[in-house]
Amino acid sequence: MNNKQKDDDTPALVFVYNADSGLFNTLTDIAHKIFSPATYQCHLCELSHGHFTMREEWSAFIQELHLEGEFLHKDEFIKQYGNRDQEFPAIFFRRGPHLDLCIDASVINSCDSIDELKVIINQHCVTAI
Repeated sequence: MNNKQKDDDTPALVFVYNADSGLFNTLTDIAHKIFSPATYQCHLCELSHGHFTMREEWSAFIQELHLEGEFLHKDEFIKQYGNRDQEFPAIFFRRGPHLDLCIDASVINSCDSIDELKVIINQHCVTAI
């Protein structure tokens, strides 16, 4: 799924990782997940991705939502949408320029599994359409 312009009226879920973009940050995150997973700071990344790529189960779930998916690192989110004094990770519902928080960091961080996160997304975000 490609990142869309924020003035597009197509409804989308915006997934924001608690990690910054860039090659160095990506390599550091991979190493952190491998060597010290208990202290890794992005639970959304941990649930949705393996060490190198998006989990197949997560990718299939996103496709089944029939919504656009926008996946941003926190620095990319702030650049595109401005600083919203938001803790990350977070999931937003976007339609045009309107962005509403669906799931905050505390809820994502409390998920014990990808299945639990999928249920919460269906309950709190998909019903926003």
